[in-house]
Amino acid sequence: MNGLRLGYGTNGLTDLRLEDALALLADLGYDGVGLTLDHMHLDPLARDLPARTARLAQRLGELGLGVTVETGGRYVLDPRRKHGPSLLDDDEDARWTRIRLLVRAVRIAAELGAHAVHCFSGVGPPGVDADTAWQRLAGALDPVLDAADEAGIPLAVEPEPGHLLATLADFHRLRSDLGDPAPLGLTLDIGHCQCLESAPVQDCVRQAAPWLRHVQIEDMRRGVHEHLPFGEGEIDFPPVLAALADSGYRGLTVVELPRHSHAGPELAARSLDFLRNGGTR
Repeated sequence: MNGLRLGYGTNGLTDLRLEDALALLADLGYDGVGLTLDHMHLDPLARDLPARTARLAQRLGELGLGVTVETGGRYVLDPRRKHGPSLLDDDEDARWTRIRLLVRAVRIAAELGAHAVHCFSGVGPPGVDADTAWQRLAGALDPVLDAADEAGIPLAVEPEPGHLLATLADFHRLRSDLGDPAPLGLTLDIGHCQCLESAPVQDCVRQAAPWLRHVQIEDMRRGVHEHLPFGEGEIDFPPVLAALADSGYRGLTVVELPRHSHAGPELAARSLDFLRNGGTR
């Protein structure tokens, strides 16, 4: 499809064993996988993580699948707090728990030959002013960017609705605050553009093109942060896919349906057909 390399996120296949999920995607004809580090697939806290990572690297090579490492596991660090702790927490030790996970993700990505590591800012704690939150975010990302630079793996920060860093303008604020470091790039979620950005989605793609290091894609409605299968939202996909194809981005474009794992195999097949057909409904 116009040179795009298509993938599917394992956070939408959590009812499958990782081996079965990878075999499914390869059999369907996907180019790669968005691998969320989490307990049900590749647990970043597992004692035998190096051995698991080595086996996974071998299997990805056998199946011919590229990979992006994603770090959006809901309860991977804290079984009682979704996405906790964050890079913005009041407690410095808690922030370092998340920092260490991201540094570990960079190392896993290097071992897997991934093209990027995805992350997000998190939600600012109650009572913390915006300037303090932005300072915390920049400070927390410094060691992660050092690890990314050493590994040669881009760190692709995702604007996430409801988070401190929610929009493309917020990404550019972070880039400026950090002094535009070479390893820092952008994860562009196509649905989030429809949800929050004022510009048409295809214009968001064009504006983001120089910093694109990872792309997530799904349907969505304006003002509603709900990841939807293609055809169930409001996005006009042909111009969006054309803009992606013309952007120069050659990483994976990963279908992101984390609340649809119950129908993962069916949606993986339907999504690939939709994207290969140019996004026509």
